[in-house]
Amino acid sequence: MVKKRASGKSSMSQTIEDGLKQRIEVIEETYEFMLAYAAQGLSGDEKAGSGAQIRDFLNRSYNALEGLANLFMSLVDEKKLEPAKRYRSFIDILDRDSHNAQAAIQLVLAQTSISSQLIDNLNAWIHLRALLTDLFLIDEILKQHSTPDQTH
Repeated sequence: MVKKRASGKSSMSQTIEDGLKQRIEVIEETYEFMLAYAAQGLSGDEKAGSGAQIRDFLNRSYNALEGLANLFMSLVDEKKLEPAKRYRSFIDILDRDSHNAQAAIQLVLAQTSISSQLIDNLNAWIHLRALLTDLFLIDEILKQHSTPDQTH
């Protein structure tokens, strides 16, 4: 049984929304770190310092992307957002963009050395930019559909 909060929203909905927001935050933090990493001009990743951090950020981002579209779909269903058909069309795009980004992240992680130039190229990759724009759009939609006690 799902408990109700004072706002009248179920705690399940807030859990889904919080989980979605956390995943978006991880992906955005990764992108910000990637921008800084690219600016360092590193020829490759040493096993410590920024080199180890970039791998950690990329792995966290990869995991945050796993099932992201399904999580957003669950939130749309839970909040009964309308028109559902339009949300579903967008979620199909989010799913493709998430899978594209995961493929690129895995390709980068498969390299024995991750240079600043490699990360700069990943940053510029149109599919990653599309994903980030998807996330910015979702973030704004979440703000519009959040209850007053959930906004920050």
